[in-house]
Amino acid sequence: MGFKMGIVGLPNVGKSTLFNALTRTAAAQAANFPFCTIEPNVGEVAVPDARLDKLAAIAGSKQIIPTRMTFVDIAGLVKGASKGEGLGNQFLANIREVDAIAHVLRCFEDGDVTHVEGRVDPVADAEVIETELMLADLDSIEKRRAGLVRKLKGGDKEAVQADRLLALAQAVLEEGKPARTVEIDDDDLKAWKMLQLLTSKPVLYVCNVEESNAAEGNAHSAAVAEMAAAEGAGSVVISAQIEEEISQLDPEEAFVFLEEMGLEEAGLDRLIKAGYELLHLETYFTVGPKEARAWTIPSGTPAPKAAGVIHGDFEKGFIRAETIAYEDFVTLGGEQKAKDAGKMRAEGKGYVVKDGDVLHFLFNT
Repeated sequence: MGFKMGIVGLPNVGKSTLFNALTRTAAAQAANFPFCTIEPNVGEVAVPDARLDKLAAIAGSKQIIPTRMTFVDIAGLVKGASKGEGLGNQFLANIREVDAIAHVLRCFEDGDVTHVEGRVDPVADAEVIETELMLADLDSIEKRRAGLVRKLKGGDKEAVQADRLLALAQAVLEEGKPARTVEIDDDDLKAWKMLQLLTSKPVLYVCNVEESNAAEGNAHSAAVAEMAAAEGAGSVVISAQIEEEISQLDPEEAFVFLEEMGLEEAGLDRLIKAGYELLHLETYFTVGPKEARAWTIPSGTPAPKAAGVIHGDFEKGFIRAETIAYEDFVTLGGEQKAKDAGKMRAEGKGYVVKDGDVLHFLFNT
């Protein structure tokens, strides 16, 4: 199960520099001019989780396979993108394909790096992007609702549901609010997601600051944090320049470098974790002598669907899940000792997998 986060922002805010560091590659050209990223670059990164290393050490696993998140570097938007300005239409289409948006905001002062609007104001930058996405959604909604007229007259149930949801989104957008502010009933969630509205996606604001402010942030990032809190969105402070430097070092050198900078962990690790939390994702583990592996699932996933992440046959033929809580596995020293202590449970189809569960699935072929 793949999860994609799109990296967006105005030109020259540090998107491509951040992407390069994220994927430990130079796949995205970082240059001081607008539209240096023409095609979206895609990279997968491991989600940092110290629990996986502990489990592998206890089980003597030969291989460690972390869960992964996909990042898509989407070229810089500009004012008027919703009407096709710059390379707007292409970028808006790319955004539709992601599960969440990491909105990179320039929170650093640097006269050598031009700003497309000629000033440094991250809150205003965020509003420019949000406005373009809202305008694009409104345009899309009007066209879609017009296209549903014939089906509505025929009483098509799916069309009726889609039109009702589109009307709800249209109402909040016309008030200047993003579609994610609409409260959706559980029965409508699947149809709502199918609409793929740009502003329905959760947003994480990434404050790109100078190296000297990487630990504590600055006045610009504080303003963004206040904005994010008011919206119920997430925010994280990062120095893309530092992260690019760290990406070129081996783990030991990187650790020393972070200590010297007064940082407890790499900003990228915070970013990935924040993205994971933003999407309400959890991790369960499968552990054995061959490999220790992390698997990504949405919160609230029942055991059969969690098994299906490994293979569809596991879900179809699900019998039960043998479950050990992470803390029990670690404290007692492995699967057999946890089993001997009565800490291994047999769970059926109704069991909702918890973050950190160590699972073994039994199924019919």
